[in-house]
Amino acid sequence: MKTITFVTGNKNKLEEVFNILGDTFPYKIIVKQLDLYELQGDPDYVCESKCRVAAEIVKGPVVVEDTCLCYNALNGLPGPYIKWFLEKLEPKGLYKLLDGWQDKTAIAICTLAYCEGTGCEVKLFKGIVNGSIVSPRGPRDFGFNQVFQPEGYDKTFAEMGATRLEMSHRALAVQAFRDYCRNECALL
Repeated sequence: MKTITFVTGNKNKLEEVFNILGDTFPYKIIVKQLDLYELQGDPDYVCESKCRVAAEIVKGPVVVEDTCLCYNALNGLPGPYIKWFLEKLEPKGLYKLLDGWQDKTAIAICTLAYCEGTGCEVKLFKGIVNGSIVSPRGPRDFGFNQVFQPEGYDKTFAEMGATRLEMSHRALAVQAFRDYCRNECALL
């Protein structure tokens, strides 16, 4: 059985990814925490670059994940820097960033990058969910979930519970990766 290394140090992200992949994922996933350099740039470039570096270190198949929260009023910021914004401002500060703006819409993006190994092509799998930034609601369990309310819903990601595992930006990206792996496995 093929083994893929999922590079993350975030236990919440890891738990969510394993729940989305489910028991029928065709490959074995192991986890490795690597201290990868945080690049600057657009989300695809950041994720693809991290994946190439991880593949060189691991010397085999790897998956890395990068999450963005892009405020439309701020031309896409904080984008791939959401982790640092959240760390410094906390959920309430993420909400207050838009105090002077009428446009409270945002896009949550998850990009999974997969690479077979050193020198191989990096494949990107994206999940994109449109929504709005709202005053924090729900448990502060993970990331920006308290302030992001997806379009068409009256709850934030934090208030959704298991429903989020079916429709979040991460769920969409992981499902696309899972489907790719299942198809790849069926061709072998």
